[in-house]
Amino acid sequence: MTASVLGFPSVLGLAPVLPVAVLSDAADAVPLARALVAGGLPAIEVTLRTDAALDAIRAVAAEVPEAAVGAGTVLSPARAAAAVRAGARFLVSPGWTDPLLAALRGAGVPFLPGVSTVSEVMALLERGVREMKFFPAQAAGGAPYLASLAAPLPEARFCPTGGIGPATAPAYLALPNVGCVGGSWMLPGDVLARRDWGRVTELAREAAGLRRS
Repeated sequence: MTASVLGFPSVLGLAPVLPVAVLSDAADAVPLARALVAGGLPAIEVTLRTDAALDAIRAVAAEVPEAAVGAGTVLSPARAAAAVRAGARFLVSPGWTDPLLAALRGAGVPFLPGVSTVSEVMALLERGVREMKFFPAQAAGGAPYLASLAAPLPEARFCPTGGIGPATAPAYLALPNVGCVGGSWMLPGDVLARRDWGRVTELAREAAGLRRS
């Protein structure tokens, strides 16, 4: 379910941390992606929450080939298709429905449908999907919850996202069923507002240094 024609088979193996960006100005996308790559984070999830999101994905795909740009908050088949047309190399959703899952499967890029309950995980496993987003991670039980799933559901692997920061990320990354964590702590609002790309690189480098214990 994660086979890709675009150079990597899985979102979970790109880096220990997947930066999640909400961009209101597409002009910021290229310098932001370059700053993240310079800090050792080669992937960026641009959420489809703003009017600038698709243009931001398009710009990174065209101008920063060393970055793997993806689309987050994919809520419909139409948005999945639009994101891939813009150049998204992976797709992430906070949840899933059967029509959306069918669209993600057909997109030709790796994808992470979102789950927050055991039943949702089991339903995806029945459908052949083994890599998922766990969201909202902290509110849904955090690292202890995911740890409790490892024994009964060992084939499921996760990218937990939601409320995670540098203090909590290592506990997730130490789990055998976690491939990476998603977060935005390396993209503080004040840093982005003043376009301090050097500081983004510093924070990305710290995040990239988080490794499984």
